[in-house]
Amino acid sequence: MTDNALLKQLEESTKDFSRHQAETLRSILQHQRGVRYLQRHLPDAGDHNLPIDATTFRRSVPLSCYDDYADYINQLADGDKCTSDDDHDPRHLLSVDPLVCFFYSSGTSSMKPKLIPYFDSTLSKGASHIAHQGSAAVLRKFFPPRPEVNKRLVFIYADSITTTKGGFKVMAASSFPLHSSSNPNRSLFMSLSSPMEVILGSNVEHQMYCHLLCGLRNSDSIDAIHVPYAIGLIKAMRVLESKWKQLCDDIEKGFLCSVINDVRMRDSVVEVLGGPQPDLSNRIRLIFEKKDWGGILNKLWPNVRYIRSVTTGSMKQYYSKLKYYAGEVPLVGGDYFASECCVAINLDIKQPPDLTRFVMLPTAAYFEFLPFDLAENNVVGEETVDVCGVEVGKMYEVVVTTYRGFYRYRLGDIVRVVGFYNSSPLLEFVMRAPKTSYEILTEGDLMAAMENFQLVLRNTMGMAIEIVEFTSSVDFGSSPKRLKIFIEVKDCDMILQDKLQESNLRKCCSDLEDSLGSIYKVQRNKGEISPLSLSVLKCGSFDRLLKLAIENGTPASQYKPPKIIRNPSIVDVLEENVIVTI
Repeated sequence: MTDNALLKQLEESTKDFSRHQAETLRSILQHQRGVRYLQRHLPDAGDHNLPIDATTFRRSVPLSCYDDYADYINQLADGDKCTSDDDHDPRHLLSVDPLVCFFYSSGTSSMKPKLIPYFDSTLSKGASHIAHQGSAAVLRKFFPPRPEVNKRLVFIYADSITTTKGGFKVMAASSFPLHSSSNPNRSLFMSLSSPMEVILGSNVEHQMYCHLLCGLRNSDSIDAIHVPYAIGLIKAMRVLESKWKQLCDDIEKGFLCSVINDVRMRDSVVEVLGGPQPDLSNRIRLIFEKKDWGGILNKLWPNVRYIRSVTTGSMKQYYSKLKYYAGEVPLVGGDYFASECCVAINLDIKQPPDLTRFVMLPTAAYFEFLPFDLAENNVVGEETVDVCGVEVGKMYEVVVTTYRGFYRYRLGDIVRVVGFYNSSPLLEFVMRAPKTSYEILTEGDLMAAMENFQLVLRNTMGMAIEIVEFTSSVDFGSSPKRLKIFIEVKDCDMILQDKLQESNLRKCCSDLEDSLGSIYKVQRNKGEISPLSLSVLKCGSFDRLLKLAIENGTPASQYKPPKIIRNPSIVDVLEENVIVTI
């Protein structure tokens, strides 16, 4: 299908959203009506002569979250047989389609990713094909291919594959095509500047170094830079800042430094280097020696036309830093695709995060909307509305029924309906939903407060202090409970002078507390929350969290630093790296 045909099909689907949604739900239920999960709530689901309408479905099947599927998913992963009289195939617990493997969720708040079953569903493949190919068509509309400059510097990591007790592979969704030798899209990876051996490596730091090295070797041929999430490029830039001399030496000699000890990765990168490149090395070295990192990406890769990454949600905090590195090169936004299903597509990819809007895809899944009250930091009841009931300006938690075994499943994403594209809702991604009604601030509250805190910190302390990363946790062991905020700064020695200029830092901390959200302020004024605790961490503390997450199965490409930590063991790791607490 041509790009024009794809874009036309997407356009047409948005013109009758309600009809497509009704057909999508009918298709899912007709196909999956024999699965065990649905039969628990719809006793007549197995009778193909009895149609199930949306009203009956929503009335009979309760809203669900991951915990409602955990036992079924564990049975699937273990390969356990069902114990019912009819002894159904165990893979019919959630879907009638064959189970292929499991995908990891990002797992950033708990450090233990969820397992998302991936069934071989023809219906789902058709829906996701339109979404993914449509997204690629949108990108090519803005940036038509150039045969003479056709390489992409892509920071992706296939991650290690684990195997469940039942013999099913577990991997990141983004890794699936990389590990599938029969995948028809494998030829797409021929355009990458890095060889497959780098992508399939097992050490993220070494892979990142090699991605940069291969990208620099192909500097004149790089058309675009891709990274799944903005944090991935920020981390790559930190490696570039600290390792540029070694990178230049490796290019000059045509050989890798001894630190890279993966033989297959070394050999493949040496082949890309193609022998000593002293002229290229000198050219790149001169750029670095100027120590001007503004627009560095365009200086190093003069033909790059765009940088693509997700910069909405919790990634928004990195946008200004990416703009600094990118200079005049446009930052292109990503789509709204979840681990469970595709949700919405970004048709105007050049917009900044604040103006990024996603057009919902009516054939990707069946969608419902659970009203959310920001003032209360909670959903309003258990009654959802469909597309006919959404109101512009209101916030909702997205609920999905997918082709691959999730039914009325709460995604945990809060969105705002900002309008309609034809008849399809136009969404703004707001934040991840709170886990409980007891939470005292939102991700958005924290990010806005920290953005203000950064400015106050610089103005008050008279230093160019850069906050590398931050997170928060509520200490319910304190009486009353206490909000703890942990920050890591770029230069620990600078901020530690004169015991952190303690009085100035304490004033900044007070300003930070004053700028937190309304829920926090109300409870603080009532005396229900102790004064804020601010801890400065050792440099590299958040990198340790990344390593811990990867060790626990989180895919490196999907890792997002948690903004609200609910796992005490993660808090303990940070506490071990505290330099000073105010």
